[in-house]
Amino acid sequence: MRFLTLVLVSVLFIACGDAGNTTTVSADASAGAPSFTAPVTGDLESPDIRVEIAGVPLPGALLIGQFMEQQYRAGEASVDGNAIVFKQDEPFKPGHYYAYFTDGTGVQMLIDEDQTFSLKGQKGDLSNSMQVSGSKTNELLYQGLSFETSQQPEFQRLGGELRNTEKGSAAYESLQAQRAVLVSTRQSTLGKLFDANPNSLFTSFKRAGQNPALKEIRLSDGTINEEAQVVAFRNEFWDGVNFSDDRLLRTPVVFNKLKRYVTELTPQNADAIKESMANLMAKVPVGSEFYKFIANWVTLQYEPGKSTVMDAEAIHVYMIQNHFTRETAFWADSMTVFGLQQRADQMAHSLVGQKGPDITVPGVDGKGKRLFDLKKPYIAVFMYNPDCEHCIEQTPKLMAAYQQLKGELDIYAIALDTEASQWKTFIKKYGMESFTNVFDPSNRSIFKTYYVDNTPELYLLGPDRTIVSKNLKVEQLADAIRIAKNNE
Repeated sequence: MRFLTLVLVSVLFIACGDAGNTTTVSADASAGAPSFTAPVTGDLESPDIRVEIAGVPLPGALLIGQFMEQQYRAGEASVDGNAIVFKQDEPFKPGHYYAYFTDGTGVQMLIDEDQTFSLKGQKGDLSNSMQVSGSKTNELLYQGLSFETSQQPEFQRLGGELRNTEKGSAAYESLQAQRAVLVSTRQSTLGKLFDANPNSLFTSFKRAGQNPALKEIRLSDGTINEEAQVVAFRNEFWDGVNFSDDRLLRTPVVFNKLKRYVTELTPQNADAIKESMANLMAKVPVGSEFYKFIANWVTLQYEPGKSTVMDAEAIHVYMIQNHFTRETAFWADSMTVFGLQQRADQMAHSLVGQKGPDITVPGVDGKGKRLFDLKKPYIAVFMYNPDCEHCIEQTPKLMAAYQQLKGELDIYAIALDTEASQWKTFIKKYGMESFTNVFDPSNRSIFKTYYVDNTPELYLLGPDRTIVSKNLKVEQLADAIRIAKNNE
């Protein structure tokens, strides 16, 4: 595989920072992964956190924190009798943490301004047995966990019966009504806790994790309009998140919601994902750490070659052009922004659904060969390098596919980053004389036309010369033509 363009490294997107009171990074945090610092407000005290859990082995435990998708080691406990103690001069950043014992038992806690407190419970029943002293936030956390644990058996029973009951039947509707009562009770109970403690980290954390109610939207025949339900659910999915509370950045809730929003609640095509991101970013204040993280994470997910979504580059380009500007990308210097915008502009010329750029490149005889002079309904634009291992592997496959498709397919083969002698030798070696073979040593003929991240690259143009598919494997070419015909 031969890389032809500047490789975009994640560090270009993200300014360096401190992940917290980190001494080492946990195994599930990628080496070289981006690090962030969320602003901390208020007066924080030096921590003195005591955790005593009956039934767990000593001698120690680790305190594991989280910043968006990354977990990190925030501290190491000392042993005091039957308890472990996290004590140090430097305060912990407010957020959600786990104390992990040597047997894998995890004790969750919320750490905010008040960092002197104790937790005492019984292994195997932490939600119900936990006794909290000195921390209203953690009293609320375990009060909520205990209540939710008490509801779980009934939710599980109803879920099992619903799966085995015919939809629309009287029994099914009865079970749904029972479940609705449970949900209403949960919402009411948590709502009272939220109202009584509006500024608590518990309230911000727990409220952000709540899902919107599934609306009962019906079609004219009375049946549930499931598509409209999903759209309404997606549109309200972020309503409980307080984007002015940076403490949420150090909890799992925002990243979990972001991943679900993008990969599960949004149809997996470029247009739908761009629309979802437009709706989300409109809710997020420019200049906030939330804006920075979300813009970076989504842009990197759809970097060329990293996603199976058709034309993921369109999402990548959209995010850069809208959220990596001088006005919005406050974490990046002007040269980084300029480089990203320039790269996005190059990619933007060859996205699926756009008119394929018409190019004229010198052929073997030295004369210009115009792409749009090819007459068959479909044109495959094949970009390769003679020294590229994957190109050497794919070219014979392309020759074989062409023999089956040549009644409706022309191939415009562009050699890149090579010498004329190597190019001509490659053509003869693989019998490519039936292709339209072109090569421009300066690349001027194809500059800002068909974007190629690495070779081989295969585009497919339709009868009207729009780009109907890209980033194809040779074995996908016949199916891409069939699908294009069905969409005409």
